[in-house]
Amino acid sequence: MLEFLGLEEKAIYTETDLEQAIINHLQSFLLELGRGFCFEARQRRITFDNTHYRIDLVFYHRILKCHVLLDLKIGEFTHADAGQMNVYLNYYKDNEMQEDDNPPVGIILCANKNENLVKYATSGLPQQMFVSKYLINLPSEDELKMIIEDEQRKLS
Repeated sequence: MLEFLGLEEKAIYTETDLEQAIINHLQSFLLELGRGFCFEARQRRITFDNTHYRIDLVFYHRILKCHVLLDLKIGEFTHADAGQMNVYLNYYKDNEMQEDDNPPVGIILCANKNENLVKYATSGLPQQMFVSKYLINLPSEDELKMIIEDEQRKLS
């Protein structure tokens, strides 16, 4: 739940708006992520053959002893998002990982996701990658009931 960001309900906002809101409320965001997360970088640039790419947010998890790369998406998850994150994870594994670190973990935080697409886009990859849907406001009681029922059906 990203309700603490105070994003107003509007038809269009950008990934930069979302990222800026997270940076403005970094303490709350870190608490929402859980214990052990340490902020490392925003818009971390990596370069291949003079082409630059930017990782939205980079954390280090002191308990898991690994980098956590966060990619923010304002739209629905696509298979290209998984490929992009896989590139970032491979780069970190080869260039940023210390000898006593565990492999990096990627989190794609998106406005919506299709479970089947996530399954087929991420299964079989050698990296740890997670796709999660964010909500900028707490759902209504009826919406919350639907979410819980949907999750229960998936577990059956």
